[in-house]
Amino acid sequence: MNSKDQIQLNKLPNHVAIIMDGNGRWAKQKGMVRVFGHENGTKSVRDIVEASAEIGIKHLTLYAFSTENWKRPKLEVQTLMKLLVKSLKKEIKTLQDNNIKLSAIGNLDDLPKKAHSELLEVIDKTKNNSHMTLTLALSYGSREEIIKAVKNIAANVKNNIISIESIDESIINKHLYTQNLPDVDLLIRTSGEQRISNFLLWQIAYAELYFTDVLWPDFKKENLYEALINYQNRERRFGKTSEQLS
Repeated sequence: MNSKDQIQLNKLPNHVAIIMDGNGRWAKQKGMVRVFGHENGTKSVRDIVEASAEIGIKHLTLYAFSTENWKRPKLEVQTLMKLLVKSLKKEIKTLQDNNIKLSAIGNLDDLPKKAHSELLEVIDKTKNNSHMTLTLALSYGSREEIIKAVKNIAANVKNNIISIESIDESIINKHLYTQNLPDVDLLIRTSGEQRISNFLLWQIAYAELYFTDVLWPDFKKENLYEALINYQNRERRFGKTSEQLS
């Protein structure tokens, strides 16, 4: 029995988020420049998106570019932006064929004009797709997201749009980039690093964390299946006891 056959389709995580890490190290191991790793990483993106849609994941969020990534060497940033445009153009058929809706979160206005316009075009073309939502986190930082939410809520309180007493989790959720997404059930990080790196800090409050040593360009369908099996073998208590769940 292969890994895919071991997955219980009635126990799939509703929302999977992935920190795609290790492109640079993968390239370095092969004696190549970092850009080579990013280029090969796009192949893993296609593989995992197709596998997720095929198996029935409803929401997949990929950490594609953080607010901190702007600090990287200029050439690398320019290459990543060009790869984004190229990938969006290339993968629109895959998104349409698999009935996948594309969305994006982050400070999107910071993206180069061409990348931004291409992104919005693909989002518009796939807006009616319903099988799975693929969300790209671009120029995204969770602390920045939370700060913006707090400022907007404070402004609404000041203008008597909402009261302080009414502020709860749902109000905060409505002011986040992810207002249309459910909380994350499973967070995967590749490359052996075991940290969150300012990604969806509010949304992963009760997520199961899965860390793997596999570098992102080597992370394929079988690796995703292993992560899903690991997830399904865990007991998610949400603060309750095992006895309460049973």
